[in-house]
Amino acid sequence: MQLLAETAGARRILEIGTLGGYSTIHLARALPAGGSLVSLELDERYAGVARENIREAGLVDRVEVRVGDAKALLARMVEDGEGAFDLTFIDADKGGYPAYLEWALRLSRPGSLILADNAIRGGSVLDPEDEYARATRDFNEALAKDPRLSALVLPLIRERIDGIAIARVLVD
Repeated sequence: MQLLAETAGARRILEIGTLGGYSTIHLARALPAGGSLVSLELDERYAGVARENIREAGLVDRVEVRVGDAKALLARMVEDGEGAFDLTFIDADKGGYPAYLEWALRLSRPGSLILADNAIRGGSVLDPEDEYARATRDFNEALAKDPRLSALVLPLIRERIDGIAIARVLVD
């Protein structure tokens, strides 16, 4: 992800789902001087852990962790006219992925990247039996069919097969 952010020349990054801040740190390391990253986390406990990890990584000056429901925070960001992000990384509740895609598009510009983790889920998206696999499949289908995007899902082998979705915004 750091390489993708660097390649994209990202100066403003949005992360939906912070947890312990692992991805946050890698994305923030890709930012140039003056760059910024906003990360949204539902749980204050995780946000606290992430803030400490971000502090230890020496990245406090470029990362802001906001706590609350991501959909509400995203709506407020749009309402407040926060402007476009160069890259959005989605790694939050899997059931929310389709909605997060729409919010990410509203906070993007042509050329922005939208990344999403866990896009294959061990293959469960091929024949989804649970709500998370169905939501992830819906997300992947939305990426494939949306004329505003050029997208792919890149398989990754971890403990099991998974993947990262990579989409480039084509138009407003």
